[in-house]
Amino acid sequence: MVGGRSTLVLSMKRRQFIRFGAALGALSVVKPGQASTVLSQSFQGKASGPIVLSTWNHGLAANEGAWKVLKNGGSALDAVQNGVMVTEADLSNRSVGVGGRPDRDGHVTLDACIMSGDSRCGSVAFLEGIAHPISVARAVMERTQHVMLVGDGARQFALEQGFETAKMPIDEVKKDYQEWRKMNKDLFKKPNINHENHDTIGMIAMDAEGKLAGACTTSGWAYKMHGRVGDSPIIGAGLFVDDQVGAATATGLGEAIIRVAGSHTVVELMRHGYSPFDACKEACMRIISKHSDFDLKGLQCGFIALDKEGNYGAYSIYNGFNFALRTTEGEALIDAKFDRSW
Repeated sequence: MVGGRSTLVLSMKRRQFIRFGAALGALSVVKPGQASTVLSQSFQGKASGPIVLSTWNHGLAANEGAWKVLKNGGSALDAVQNGVMVTEADLSNRSVGVGGRPDRDGHVTLDACIMSGDSRCGSVAFLEGIAHPISVARAVMERTQHVMLVGDGARQFALEQGFETAKMPIDEVKKDYQEWRKMNKDLFKKPNINHENHDTIGMIAMDAEGKLAGACTTSGWAYKMHGRVGDSPIIGAGLFVDDQVGAATATGLGEAIIRVAGSHTVVELMRHGYSPFDACKEACMRIISKHSDFDLKGLQCGFIALDKEGNYGAYSIYNGFNFALRTTEGEALIDAKFDRSW
């Protein structure tokens, strides 16, 4: 199992990325000392050899963590865990891990799942005070007969297994929460799902042996009702992997993704001959078809997918969703194809 503390990383605010999207959209991000080849900027393509994809611009740092495993011949399962742990430890990230925002009662609750291509999987939800929920999810998979542990039970298991604790919310987040409380005296008010409130990190990878794996981790919808769990820890919704077909992961409004079993839908569509791109698009179309135009306003959902041949693709309901790609040829941050603009 991958262990140890991840290096804290600073990620670009996605609002800034959107603001300068026209300029950044045409650029690949290749870091000095890494690959020298600039990857294609297409929202679909094919890679030979190991490959890792993850959601949003913070996926660049996460992919770097995963690539350290893949480039040395490590497993896709170790790679995705190692990769998303980077984001979980990023104190600047407000919707994943230690730096995440709390629910409306002031509790930071964490959700995560991990899955290998042979259908082994583990998940935790509504977990508090643990630095790396993805590692606990893997322990559920490998050390228990269960798939999911939640709440106090998940925390007790994590402590028994010796996983690192962390104090949450951090001071900056606590200050933001206190300001939110002052402005939202009606705590049943529905918080918006916007450009900065659904930054789940979902990652899928294929290793040199052609094995697939995926991981997903989040602190969820900021200022949600206490007890709310979204799609991220739910196998088949936020993540699904099958070595015989491919892998998919989701981001966005979890309730909408759960209702169509989004990631499972993408993989099943690939099983029936859809390309990763077309499968992601069809999953988005199913979400769109189940909501009125009024309900769709601001309802962002996006998917990334990878098949067993190394083909990849991405699609989202609205613009603004991007994904990070890493192969033997280099790395890139790519804008996903979308159905409509904000």
